[in-house]
Amino acid sequence: MASVVITAIGDDRTGLVGGLAAVVAEHDGNWDRSHMAELAGKFAGIVLVTVPDAAAQNLLVALESLEADGLLTITAELTNTQPDLPPPQRIMLQLVGQDHPGIVHDVSTALAASGVSIDELETEVGPAPQGGHMFTARAFLELPPGMSDDDLRTVLEDVAQDLMVDIDVGSED
Repeated sequence: MASVVITAIGDDRTGLVGGLAAVVAEHDGNWDRSHMAELAGKFAGIVLVTVPDAAAQNLLVALESLEADGLLTITAELTNTQPDLPPPQRIMLQLVGQDHPGIVHDVSTALAASGVSIDELETEVGPAPQGGHMFTARAFLELPPGMSDDDLRTVLEDVAQDLMVDIDVGSED
C-alpha cells in the first residue's frame, strides 16, 4: 500500500470534503487520518490516505483534475513508509494564558531545542473573563528516546514563567 498526504485549501462551501473523499474512494483509497477546519471563510485540511500501490499515481492525477475544477488548491505527495519502529512516547500539552505575540514561537523553539516533535497542534484566541484575549493551545508531542515527562516539564517551566502562561503536561488520554 502507498501512503499519500493531501493538503487542500479553498473557499469554504458545502461538498468539499465529499468531493475529495469521492476521488479517494474511486481509487480504492482508505481515509486514515485527517484534520480539517473552516478558518476565516476558507476550508483547510490535511489528509493521510492509503491506496493500493498500483492506484497511487492515478490518485495523484485525479486530485489534479479536482483542483483544475476550481474546488480546492491541492498538494498531494507520496510518503516514504518507514520500517516498523517502536512508537515514540506521546504526551499532551495544554497551555493557557493572556494572548500576546510570540507564544507559539517561544514554546516550539524550546521543544525543538530539546528534540521534542509536535505531532498535532490546535490553538485558539478568545475573550478572557478579566478582559483582553486568552490564548489556548493543545498539542500532542512526541518525546525523543530517553526523555521523561519530568524532563519535558522542566523544559517547559522556564518558558511558562517567561511567557506568563499556565502549562499542563500529561498523558494523551
